[in-house]
Amino acid sequence: DTWSGDIPGRTRGSLVAFENGTVNSYGVENAQVRGELFVSPGEEVYRGMIVGENSRTDDLMINVCKAKRLTNMRSSTADIAVKLEPPRIMPLEACLEFINDDELLEVTPKALRMRKRNGA
Repeated sequence: DTWSGDIPGRTRGSLVAFENGTVNSYGVENAQVRGELFVSPGEEVYRGMIVGENSRTDDLMINVCKAKRLTNMRSSTADIAVKLEPPRIMPLEACLEFINDDELLEVTPKALRMRKRNGA
């Protein structure tokens, strides 16, 4: 057997939540332009949790819990229904393959959560 070198990892960074809270559709709408998300509206997230894969090589802190400011004024085009991409569902094997050396995988009976090792 000859050694052929290291197995290449992923080339794109992570989208990391920078606050605790519940994911909402307004936050997802703004975040999905940055990359592919692993969470959907209604899910609970916490600071340092990986919520998606960045379209660029570096990690990016994002706010998927961001709520839209409510005003008394409504325009006819302001509240058009947004199109949200479905989240990428990742089984255990895909999560293990996805994480980098500075990331951890939390395994519970009800969920698989990826997070930054230092809490970001």
